[in-house]
Amino acid sequence: MGKFARSWEMIQASAAVLRSDKELLVFPLVSAIATILVTLTFVLPLIATGSLHQLQPHQPLPAPFYIWMFLFYVVQYTVIFFFNTALVGAAMIRLDGGDPTLADGLAIARSRIVSILGYALIAATVGMILRALEERAGFIGRIVIAMVGAAWTVATSMVVPVLVVQNVGPIDAIKESVSLLRRNWGENLIGNGGIGVVFGLLTFAVALVGGVLTIASAGSMVPMAYLFGALTVVAILGLSLVQAALAGIYSAALYRFASTGQAPTGFDDGALQEAFRIKA
Repeated sequence: MGKFARSWEMIQASAAVLRSDKELLVFPLVSAIATILVTLTFVLPLIATGSLHQLQPHQPLPAPFYIWMFLFYVVQYTVIFFFNTALVGAAMIRLDGGDPTLADGLAIARSRIVSILGYALIAATVGMILRALEERAGFIGRIVIAMVGAAWTVATSMVVPVLVVQNVGPIDAIKESVSLLRRNWGENLIGNGGIGVVFGLLTFAVALVGGVLTIASAGSMVPMAYLFGALTVVAILGLSLVQAALAGIYSAALYRFASTGQAPTGFDDGALQEAFRIKA
């Protein structure tokens, strides 16, 4: 309950910023549309040529698919990091007391495009290595690899804010992210979930209620079943967009706390300090 309460504090503080700049929701919306288009661009040719049928679950991928997957990762990560950078950049302006526009966020992201592409290449390489190891590992090995992946996620959690504020290369941004985490939360730390905890519960509740209503009305009121189903999907998508926007705002606030030792206005020092915790 304490963890949930701290997460709720983070959401309230981030939501206050979002209420001041509702256009920040556009960044995750466009990012989601762009990632879908990227996925279709890479997947539809496989379906059209029948190549997708060559993939077998829990079996090593054919060599050409590793090239395909690496390119897919690079493009997908570039899109995601670009709009995350735009979102965090706009949030930074708001935390400084400014009034950012969509153009401001996009301009920041465009000015960091080389570093964003470099970071996407690094992230794609790490993803491919972990994927290749997972395919060849047993059950215990997959658990270890999952832990390595989680450690990578935590270690790079401040890369985007670093890129926004310091405008450095991707390797320096990763080093600075790790340095900030060590300096503020110690050597052996793990992510605490934060905003994802609350939105995970909210999404589960919406999916459960929507699913029950859809199934209950499917027998005698088919149009209502379609309506409930559509509303459930829309609600879940809406929650995802709000979560992404709040996470970007919170990421900006967390960087400010880690780099200056002071929480931005509206954010609680204790809640930010609990963003990570020492691993027992």
